[in-house]
Amino acid sequence: MNKLVPCPTCGGDSVYAPSNVYRPFCSNRCKNVDLGAWANEDFRMATNTPAEDLLDDDTQQLQ
Repeated sequence: MNKLVPCPTCGGDSVYAPSNVYRPFCSNRCKNVDLGAWANEDFRMATNTPAEDLLDDDTQQLQ
C-alpha cells in the first residue's frame, strides 16, 4: 500500500512513492506553483539584525 501525505501546495492527498514523479506534490501544477513561489522569493527566512550592525553599515556608507 502506498503512503498518502498532504500535498505541500494544495493540501490534497499525494501518493508518496516512486510511482509519483511529482512527490511530495500531487501534480505537476502544484510542483510548478511551489517553484514559482521560490522564484518570487516568497519563502524567506526572517532575520534579526542587531541594531549596532545597522549603525556600522550606515556609518560606512556615509564615509
